[in-house]
Amino acid sequence: MDWRENTAVVILGMHRSGTSWLTGALQQAGLHLGRHHTWNPYNQKGNRENPDLFELHEEILARSGFAWDSPPPLDGESLWTQGFLSRAERLCAEIGQRSPWGFKDPRTLLLLDGWLQLLSNVRMVGIFRHPLAVAASLESRNLMARDRALELWLAYNLRLIDAHERFGPFPLLSFDWERDRLHEALFQSCRTLGLDDSPHRQDFYAEDLKHNRVVSGHLPAEVEAAYIRLKAWSEGSL
Repeated sequence: MDWRENTAVVILGMHRSGTSWLTGALQQAGLHLGRHHTWNPYNQKGNRENPDLFELHEEILARSGFAWDSPPPLDGESLWTQGFLSRAERLCAEIGQRSPWGFKDPRTLLLLDGWLQLLSNVRMVGIFRHPLAVAASLESRNLMARDRALELWLAYNLRLIDAHERFGPFPLLSFDWERDRLHEALFQSCRTLGLDDSPHRQDFYAEDLKHNRVVSGHLPAEVEAAYIRLKAWSEGSL
């Protein structure tokens, strides 16, 4: 079967926001990931990222002077060249032989336009996390100042908002939720995505995946507004 006929699931979310947990849980529910990392120093269950896709994203960003922590402007021109699109298409052909298939890399939020040129049968799912929890994680892992981390949170999550407005609605989860609520949202997402929603299949979650809890502190107005909007969507009130 041509990979274009198989359902592709694109997992959207910022670094340190629960994307690894969500991807692992969806994999256990039947999502085919192809070759992927199953362990790394910051996540003992693995970040579930395809190394070839990761390298492609890194090259696309670097070619135009950007990086995961120095993202392009939201309304900027596409960074995809025909050569990059061809490499992405080969990756799709490699991973997409089984349905449903999918991938996760936080950089996808910065480069979603190219993937949507290739994927005709696509579904999306997103996850987000409190800005201060993400900032604490980035400070611990990357020695990033809180103000800079909050700027980065906003850059990524404005793209998540944009994707939800333009291509949604699609399932949107909050990694701040307690385990039971998170699992219930996961089961609902699996049904929406055409995956196995049996509760016994979902055991990827572990409390120790949440290395940093929400801490108190002031949020810049624009960051707070974006977080409130994501929360409202995830709770079904928009």
